[in-house]
Amino acid sequence: MNDLIQKAEVLLEALPYIQRFRSSTFVVKYGGSFMDSPDEKVRSGVAADIVFLEACGINPVVVHGGGKAITKAMEKAGIQATFVKGMRVTDDATMKVVEDVLFNVTNRDIVEMIQKLGGKARSFNGRDVFKCRQLDPDLGYVGEVTEVVVEQVRKCLRASVTPVISPIGLGEDGHAYNINADVAAAKLAMAIGARRLVFLSDVPGLMRDPSQPATLISHLDVKDVPALKATGVVDKGMIPKVDSAVEAVHAGVHRVHFVDGRVPHSVLLEIFTDKGVGTEVMR
Repeated sequence: MNDLIQKAEVLLEALPYIQRFRSSTFVVKYGGSFMDSPDEKVRSGVAADIVFLEACGINPVVVHGGGKAITKAMEKAGIQATFVKGMRVTDDATMKVVEDVLFNVTNRDIVEMIQKLGGKARSFNGRDVFKCRQLDPDLGYVGEVTEVVVEQVRKCLRASVTPVISPIGLGEDGHAYNINADVAAAKLAMAIGARRLVFLSDVPGLMRDPSQPATLISHLDVKDVPALKATGVVDKGMIPKVDSAVEAVHAGVHRVHFVDGRVPHSVLLEIFTDKGVGTEVMR
C-alpha cells in the first residue's frame, strides 16, 4: 500500500506542472549515445517521455541528431570523417550519407518507437523545414539556418501529432546541407514560439567541473554565461548548445534545459518535478 501511495504522491507533484504546460509546445533535441544502445528499452526511453507529454496535452516537437551513426555509415562506405572546430566537413559524398542516415534511418526509427508506444508522430526531412546558406566554404555542405518554415509543423501540432525533424536544410543553391542539430532545434523553438527547449545529450548538464557531478549548475541566468565562457566552464561542445540556449531565451523561449538522455525518463524528471535533474537556463 505504501508503494501505491508514493506513486500517487509523485503524480500529485507533477499535477501543477501538467496544468501549467497544457497546450504548450516543447521542442526536444534528441541526441546522445543512448540512441545507439543495443537495448531497445534504453533507446525507447525518451520516446516514452514524448508520448507522456502528448498524453498530458503538451505539444512535443523532436529534432534529432545522429553523429555516431553517420560516422559508422561513412566508415562502412570508405569515407574518412574530418572535423573542423567540432563540425563535420561535408563534401557531396558525405552529405549523401548524412541525409540517408538522418532521414531514412534515425528519423524513422524515432517515429516508429513513438508510434509503437501509442503516440502519434510524423517524419519530416529537414529540407521542408529549414532554409539555409553555406556556413563556411571550408566546411563544405554545412548550413546556417536563414528561415524556418513552420506551416506543416503547426498543422501537425493542431492534429496532436508529434513532428520528428532531421537537421537537414535546403540551401539557396537547391542542395541539401548538414545543420548542427542543437542550432536547428533552437531556431525551430524560436520560430514556433515554444515554451520550453530541452537538449538531451551524454552529460548531466552544465557543470563547473566536468569531473565532479556535484558541481552541476541547476539554474543558470543568461547574463552569467559570458563569465562562464571566460573561465572555461562553457567550452568545446557546450558552446553551440549554450549559445543556442541564450539566443532562444532572448527570443522568448521561457526555459531551456540541458538533460542527460542516459538517465531513464530524464525529460519527465526535469519538467515535472520540483528539483529537476539537469541545468535550467532562463532570464
